[in-house]
Amino acid sequence: MRFHLIDRIDSWQPHRRITARKVTSVHEGHWQQTPDGPRLAFGLMLEALCQAGTWLIMLSTEHQKRAALLTVREAIASGTVRPGDTLRIEAVVVSRSEEAALIDGTVTCEGRTVLEANGIMCALIDAEELDDPADTARMASRLLGTKAAA
Repeated sequence: MRFHLIDRIDSWQPHRRITARKVTSVHEGHWQQTPDGPRLAFGLMLEALCQAGTWLIMLSTEHQKRAALLTVREAIASGTVRPGDTLRIEAVVVSRSEEAALIDGTVTCEGRTVLEANGIMCALIDAEELDDPADTARMASRLLGTKAAA
């Protein structure tokens, strides 16, 4: 089962930063029910940020490497995401080696910060160990809004 929390990659700079977005829908099955209505769980906001960081690694390495989460030093939720909201996600590479990357990032919604995280440590592993490279290339093309190579 695939669980995608990125709908579009808006911009990226190899090995430096990525901005992406996720438009939420009431029809998604992962809403936390609260007395104030449904909201997106903290863990899913963090997962969206980690997925953006993974796409940055994959795009920067021409789909050869993928980020696998190891640890998160700090993540603070400071807002609520409701069905229909659009998440704007920015991930920035703080440092990188051949084996690992350290990423910081923010998730905003309607101009307000809803999550800040720093010290997201990821192992860099061979992407083909996890996914078919052709599938990854097709998904990247869709997220970037470009036409896939034949």
